[in-house]
Order: sequence, then C-alpha cells, then structure tokens
Amino acid sequence: MATFVSPDWVAERIGQPGYLLIDPRSAMRYLMGHLRGAVSVPYKKLQAPDGRLGPPEQLAAAFGDVGLGDDVTPILYDHQDGRNAAMAAWVLEYLGRADVHIMDLRYEAWKDAGREVLYRPVVTRGANFTVRLNPAIRATLDDVANAGAATLVDARTTEEFRGEFEMDHRPGHIPGAVSLPHADLAGAGGNLYAGQDTLRERLAGAGISQGEPVIAYCRSGVRAAVTWLALEQMGYDARLYDGSYAEWMDSDQPVET
Repeated sequence: MATFVSPDWVAERIGQPGYLLIDPRSAMRYLMGHLRGAVSVPYKKLQAPDGRLGPPEQLAAAFGDVGLGDDVTPILYDHQDGRNAAMAAWVLEYLGRADVHIMDLRYEAWKDAGREVLYRPVVTRGANFTVRLNPAIRATLDDVANAGAATLVDARTTEEFRGEFEMDHRPGHIPGAVSLPHADLAGAGGNLYAGQDTLRERLAGAGISQGEPVIAYCRSGVRAAVTWLALEQMGYDARLYDGSYAEWMDSDQPVET
C-alpha cells in the first residue's frame, strides 16, 4: 500500500541515495518547475498507441529508464487533484512495488512555501526494474461485467454519470454503479486528499460498504485512480478498472442514465 509522507520527509531525502523523486505530471509541467532531483514520468509514457495502459514491459521500462531500480524507493508528488500521482502509484503497485511514497502536499503549496524548485531536466541513468505483477488490484471488462457483490464506483462528474456529457457517444454509466466524483475526495489547504473522517463520510454517503469489494472507474482510468487510492488508504478491497467507461461503451455493453 502506498504511504503518504510530509513535505519535510521528502525534503530530507532529496539527493539521498536509495530514493528517487518522480514527477508524474505532463512533460510541459515538469519543465515549468519541479523538485530538485525529480525525474519526469508522465502518463503518456505509460500509454499504448491506442491511449490505454501499456503492457507491463513498457510500464517497467518507463520507470527503469529514469533510474527506478529494485533497490530504490520511489517518491511521487503531484499538483491540482493528484490524479497523476494516484495513477503512477497504482501502476507501480500493479508492477509489484510495495514501497511507493506520495507527498501529501500539492506541488503548488510546496512552491508557495518558498521551497526549492528547479527547471532544468534531470539527467537520468537506467536501472533494473523487476516486474512482479499484482493483478489483484486491476479489474478487466469481464470482471466488471460479472461484478457480483462488488460495488462499482463512478469517479466521473455527476453530469457524466447522468449521461449529460456530449463527448460520450453512448452517454450514461455502467449499470448498478454509484456516483462519487473524484473531486469530492480532494483535500484543502494544499493537501492532496481530504482527511480520513471526511473520506469515510463521503464513501459511506455514496453507499460504499467497507466489507465489500469495490471497483473504481472513470472515462479512461486516471481520475478513478484518485478514488482507488483513497479506498486503499481507508482499508477497502479496491480494484481499478483502467479500461473504464471508454472501453465499456465501445464494447457494446449496457449503459444506464
């Protein structure tokens, strides 16, 4: 399970051997400012040509090429709603890493506090990244179609859930899903996530029971990673459906509005 850490914890480990700061934001955002020593691994490096998640060997190469070896601890950070770090954390856990750390403060708050920010890309050296695949946290189309007792959580906006989003050629949601927009889990005061009491209240308010398995989805999987990470932190048996609604509606599966 990923571990959230404070900005002071991160600052103490910048430049220290055995740790690697990973910036999962876009390449452009990275060049507009990043933490010292941070390497860039945007989500595009994890995508296959069709825009979906790449195969394990591609995912491992994306992290190994920037220096994340088997004996190096990854530290992620993010901006805005934290979707990039959440998705990177899920991918790393899917690849078998149990040592993922995430700074609990947004990049904007780090910078506003006057902490060090650099702009030049960090020169990287490749390292050996061993894949130990953990399929238990990933849900497939078949898993969702035969969800059984699992609760399906739609992390998109309420408008998308209701079928009011014109970008979808088959608007609506997966039958039986409950709505919990990922933005409802965001923190305040520069924090990535809301506090545990707030998370517990919002999860319960959406009808998500602690003792039942949960599958989170959005349109392409990235926003749902925010929900998956919150569920994991709160002790739920959670999986991410990275194919999400885009795959579901393109597969002629039933939808509800």
